Amino acid sequence: MKQSIMFDVAKTQAYGKLILFGEHFVVYHVPALVGAVAASTTCELEFVPSAQDDQPVEIIDNRPAVPNYKVKKAVEGKQAIDLVLKHFDVSDKQPKDTTLKLTFGGDLCCVSGIGASAAQTVSLSRAIDQALELKKSEEEINQGGYEGEKGYHGTPSGIDNTAATYGGLLKFQRTATDPIFVKKQIKEPIRIVYASTGITSSTTEVVGDVRAKKEADPAWFDNLLEQYKTLVMKAEEAMDRGDIPLLGSLMDENHALCQQLTVSCDELDQLVEVARNAGAIGAKMSGSGRGGLMLCLTPTEEIQNNVFKALEERAPQVWKTTLQ
Repeated sequence: MKQSIMFDVAKTQAYGKLILFGEHFVVYHVPALVGAVAASTTCELEFVPSAQDDQPVEIIDNRPAVPNYKVKKAVEGKQAIDLVLKHFDVSDKQPKDTTLKLTFGGDLCCVSGIGASAAQTVSLSRAIDQALELKKSEEEINQGGYEGEKGYHGTPSGIDNTAATYGGLLKFQRTATDPIFVKKQIKEPIRIVYASTGITSSTTEVVGDVRAKKEADPAWFDNLLEQYKTLVMKAEEAMDRGDIPLLGSLMDENHALCQQLTVSCDELDQLVEVARNAGAIGAKMSGSGRGGLMLCLTPTEEIQNNVFKALEERAPQVWKTTLQ
């Protein structure tokens, strides 16, 4: 039964992410390495008096974004929000004669590959928990984010919402039941520059295309998968030892595998080349591909700044972050 009480404004946030190793392969139950970036999406949730019972939810999206991102993702975004609200039974808990007003903002720029959808659904899950005093655990917040991700990605791997919920640097592996993830402790910060192609891609479409190629030629895909499994094991060991040069060369190898999967594109390949020529010791696409983001490993502040400047001349948007 609906209550007739009011709540204070809930204000929460969730971080974006960069996949260091494992995009697409992570869907097939092998480990991936992912890091949360410093930028985040915020969600403000409040119940405001409403004169129209047929408009129970108002959504204001103030998130920064690359051109056309929010337009292309509008339908998926509405589905995602509805799934989170349904997951937490918000309609049954919403005070009588009110509109649920959701305002999304923050400094995480929405671009394919940064986990903007997961940052949105996780921040919304946190805001619902805070506003309604549900006292959910982090695991339950993560589950709410995952349910919302279905609106954007159909059958998500769970890696994006897990990074958005827990932050830090994670080893993540999807399973037939609950995912396995471990927070990694590294010896020194990892400096990253990442850049956008300016192209917004559909994760659902790209993942579906990879699946179709896998089913059409299982031997081809299995060969790439085995190469990746060896690569990610070496990458985790290098990360644990603080062997940044080896980590960078393994990023290059991972990008080559993504090219063979046909999920890279000319725009990504060109930015990868620019970064390497400017001093990056490893560079690769990150995310679903065919647009979106690339990232590169820059071991010193000087190299990070040099690579940033070089990419600024070629990419619509460029950012710096540090994983630690």
